[in-house]
Amino acid sequence: MKAAVLETLHQPLVYKDVPKPTAGKGEVLVKLKAAALNHRDVWIQKGLYPGIKVPQILGSDGAGVVEEVGEGVSDYWLEKEVIINPSQNWGDNPAYYGKDYKMLGLPDDGTFAEYVKVEARYLAIKPSHLTFEQAAALPLAGLTAWRALMSRVGLKEGERVLITGAGGGVALIAAQLAVAMGAEVWVTSGSDEKIQKSVAMGARGGVNYRTPTWYRDLLVKAQAPKTGYFDVIIDSAGGPGFARLIDVAAPGGRICFYGGTTGNIMDVVPAKVFFKQLNIYGSTMGTEQEFADMTLFVEEKEVVPVVDVVFPLSQAEEALRYMDAGQQFGKIVLSVEE
Repeated sequence: MKAAVLETLHQPLVYKDVPKPTAGKGEVLVKLKAAALNHRDVWIQKGLYPGIKVPQILGSDGAGVVEEVGEGVSDYWLEKEVIINPSQNWGDNPAYYGKDYKMLGLPDDGTFAEYVKVEARYLAIKPSHLTFEQAAALPLAGLTAWRALMSRVGLKEGERVLITGAGGGVALIAAQLAVAMGAEVWVTSGSDEKIQKSVAMGARGGVNYRTPTWYRDLLVKAQAPKTGYFDVIIDSAGGPGFARLIDVAAPGGRICFYGGTTGNIMDVVPAKVFFKQLNIYGSTMGTEQEFADMTLFVEEKEVVPVVDVVFPLSQAEEALRYMDAGQQFGKIVLSVEE
């Protein structure tokens, strides 16, 4: 089979022939139709991720058709159109993953290939309203957003939500899920165009965080305190801007962050946190039950993940460079169709 392989750190992916895997006990072989990129893939290539080994087929997100089932797996799965849960071996404690936790695409070979083998327990039927490219964009981002919104902050219908960094895959699907849940959604972005696109998708409004007074501008646009500050804030950046999230949070509000792209959190005034009775959560990925719940919700509400661009599998390296440039609005997808 063909695959895009990371043979050496800090070097381009190599598109080459590799042995086709076979399904072992409890496993299935999925003929992939599409795969999606995540920043994790870029970090691994750059040597900025723990536990790296090479050669490695990257890719945590994929959608395709089950071609083969291993021992102990029901024939029910044969020929089923599926998506793959990349969050594996979570463990028994839903509050925190266990020592054997892993993600698809490292240490096990991932989805930048024509075939991938996974345990059958990590399959879900592809939501019927999605194309394979849209479905491939869902798993990692959708699961991360779902856990942050539902399990961590417990978003409720009618609450006001701020989601930072609109344009990234997790932020966008978080905004879409929150809108579908009946929340009032606002966004920040470094691009006015991305804010406009977010509004077209259902967000109430947004501000450009490159403006020094963005947090004050946001409160003016949102008519706070007349109609309240933000009950829930979902953040991926951390860094010096996090202190301003404290300022725009409502008393008793919940802030959840799943990334730290702008560095360490600084300049938070403790009194602002404890006098406002704020709750601050960290989150990443999720459990098998959360993946099942997220997939069902996406099916019921017909949520469609945003796909920015589709590259052929043979251009996986070009796709990684496109992601590294950071200009996308939504997910970057690889088509694995022959």
